[in-house]
Amino acid sequence: MGTQVATLAGGCFWCLEAVFDEVKGVQSVESGYAGGHVENPSYKAVCTGMTGHAEVIRVTFDDDVVSYRDLLNVFFGIHDPTTLNRQGADVGTQYRSAIFYHDEKQKNIAEEVIKDLETQKIWDKPIVTTLEKMEVFYVAEDYHQEYFANNPYQPYCAAVVAPKVAKFRKHYMDMLKKEQPA
Repeated sequence: MGTQVATLAGGCFWCLEAVFDEVKGVQSVESGYAGGHVENPSYKAVCTGMTGHAEVIRVTFDDDVVSYRDLLNVFFGIHDPTTLNRQGADVGTQYRSAIFYHDEKQKNIAEEVIKDLETQKIWDKPIVTTLEKMEVFYVAEDYHQEYFANNPYQPYCAAVVAPKVAKFRKHYMDMLKKEQPA
């Protein structure tokens, strides 16, 4: 298949970007906005919840190295897909759990993954992750790109992002781009 693109929303894009940057086969990760009704939204506007956008990441990956299904498994492993319009203290539709599918194949795989996870009853509550057709992706402001890598000691990064990255490293060691220090 070669190069593919996945667009995912699971709370703050800083958390998702930091994790997916470390996944073997991922070529790039961009933070941005999708799913809204306002053209070229700003972070400030998206934060109001009035634009309809979600904070998302656009993941460009090599499907010969990591599958879309594997990316979705990581996605579901690092956020809570059972909380409607929230992740932890981040509340609002901009923090919804959503998969923005780029084609019918991605939609079908996402439906299968969700069905499999629900069958396994991993969570006590139902999965509320929405499947939304990818329409337009707006790249977030420059200071949001590689935010965790550039600001690891910022309080939100230390308290929220770092534990998600650590969780990924612990549970998905075989998917890491490189060996992590002991």
